[in-house]
Order: sequence, then structure tokens, then C-alpha cells
Amino acid sequence: MIHVGIIFGGRSGEHEISLRSAQSVVAAIDRQRYRISLIGIDHAGHWHLFNEEGFRRLTQTHLTAVPQAGDEVVLAPAPSGGTLIDPVRPGTARSGLDVVFPVLHGTYGEDGTVQGLLDLADLPYVGAGVLGSAIGMDKDVQKRLLQAAGLPVVPFVTATGTEWLANREAVLAGAIGLGLPLFVKPANLGSSVGVSKVKGREQLAAGIEAALAYDNKIVIEKGLAIREIECAVLGNEAPQASIPGEICPRSEFYSYEAKYIDADGATLKIPAPLSPEQTAVAQDLAVRVFQVLECAGMARVDLFLDGTTGTFYVNEINTIPGFTTISMYPKMWEASGLSYTDLISRLIDLALQRHAQRRRLKRTYAPS
Repeated sequence: MIHVGIIFGGRSGEHEISLRSAQSVVAAIDRQRYRISLIGIDHAGHWHLFNEEGFRRLTQTHLTAVPQAGDEVVLAPAPSGGTLIDPVRPGTARSGLDVVFPVLHGTYGEDGTVQGLLDLADLPYVGAGVLGSAIGMDKDVQKRLLQAAGLPVVPFVTATGTEWLANREAVLAGAIGLGLPLFVKPANLGSSVGVSKVKGREQLAAGIEAALAYDNKIVIEKGLAIREIECAVLGNEAPQASIPGEICPRSEFYSYEAKYIDADGATLKIPAPLSPEQTAVAQDLAVRVFQVLECAGMARVDLFLDGTTGTFYVNEINTIPGFTTISMYPKMWEASGLSYTDLISRLIDLALQRHAQRRRLKRTYAPS
């Protein structure tokens, strides 16, 4: 039986959502094929091992957090058969993991940091590698790469906290030059944390300050009259896109509250009401984004469909999309004929295949 380590929590503004995603994965994973270990990362970055009873207690409350207490473990940054070590008693080792499912959203989990540790530990893991994860986390870098590949993105500018402190007027002028309304976002965060819609210049400074509270780099985008279309992508070298879905927020945009707190915050339409031609364009664009940004395993690609021109734009990619019971990624695959349980199994298979392929590469060089 394959031993799967499910990691959740983390040092991120999306910590609580990660627990909710992990709760759904634990409930759906095929227990005939897999045994699991539950590893929670608290807000301070410490790893804790939970039994299932403790995990259920942790996740039964609303948007709870991993406590900074309990059985602490570490994963050595060296090949050791996936062994988890007790840092207080280093001689005490837990049974080795075969593969890891990092159900982590945001910084220090979805951004390549945990992926780098897992690579050093020579452990297979679900999802993109270090490069794809890092690119997928940084909205500025991914947009520039998409532009270079000839893929359409909404007009945007970026700014750093240093630039904001040094010359606020220049930052404001650059943003206003895009035309109102605007969306202001932290460059390295998801779940709409720190995102503001700005309709007037007087609101812009407050929006920038709000985004800079979560990241030292922000992205400011032109607001268009759009429909929000999403595609789930699955695979390694030959990825496939799901049936697209559409998000229809009841407020002005798909906020954190609409995603996770307000049950009536948005209407999800799966499949999205698109023509066959539009569906094909969305699916093709999602796969191209996945490949350009060096992703693997899974990703959710978020698109904008301009309500005036009919043009598709790439909004962003999420390399570890939400896995809650109401999250779009599993729901779109379910509508495409792949159940939640089978989706988890497929992702684990892809992780093992990718790791086996990487292990065939030479690690030493002897000149002839």
C-alpha cells in the first residue's frame, strides 16, 4: 500500500483554506490503495504529525489553524526514504513516506519552497516542481512570460514597497495611466487575499497599502467588463484540460469572502455557458499556459472573457488549486467524468511517474 504524506497549513495568508482543502482530500482518498500520514505546518513554520482523530478535531471548526503544539517532526533535506524525524529525539524516526501531496496554498508551500525540500529529500510529490511553482506564485513574472510567449494578458503594471515609499506619485501615475477601474493585488498570494477593486484615484493609495501588507511586490491591472472562466488542467508532458466552468460573483469580484465564507457569494456554472468554439479556445489556452509556465501534475487556469470583444485573456494560474468540496478544480473534473477520488489517485500516479522519470537522469559526470 502506498504511503501518502498529506501536508497542510503553512506560513501563508491562505493557511486556513489549506486545512479545508486537506479535509476534503482526506475524506476522498482511496483507502484501498493508500495509507496516509497527516502533517500540519503551523503559522510559525513548524511541522506537526496528527493522527486522524486529532485531524478531525482540528478541522471540524470554522477556518481553524494548526496549533503550535503537539508531535513535531522534520523532513531531512537529504534522501532518507521519506523518513520523518522527531527533532527532540533525532533517533526516533517515523515510517517513511512514498509520495507527498502538498495541499498548501500561497507562500512557503505553493511557491517552490516545499517543492525544493521534497526534491532534496528525493520524494515524489503532487504538482509542479520548483520552477513551475515559483513562476505560478508570482503574478508579475508569469504575466511577463505569457506575454513573451504571445499569450494575451490584461494590461498591468507592477510596483514594489520600496518604489511606493520612494515615489508614491510615480506609482499612482503609472497605475492611473491604465485607466479606471483597477484591480490591485499582492504579486505572491492567492484566494483573493489583499485584493481591492479601485474605482477612483482617491481609493488607489489605500488599495496599494492593503496589497503591500501581504507582499513587497504588487500587480495593478486594468479592470475590464469580463466573465470569469476557469479550466482545470491535468497531466505531465501531455496535459489535458477539463470542461470549463464560470464563476458569477454576486459582489463586484470573486473575493475571499465569496470564495470561502459566504455560501451565496457566487454562482458556479459547470459547464460554463460557452459556444463549442469558445470552449475549445479556453481549453487550448489553458493547456498552453500550463506548458509555457513549466507546470506538472495539476493547475487551474483562470481566464477572462471580455464581454465586449469576445477576447480571452489569461488572468493567472494556480499550481495548487483549492480542493474543498466546493472548489472549482475537482468540480470541473467531476463534470468531465473524473470523480474526486479518482482525481486524487491520478494526481498521485502522475507524481510517481514524474519522479521515476527524473531518477533515470544521470547525477554524475565522468569525462571520457
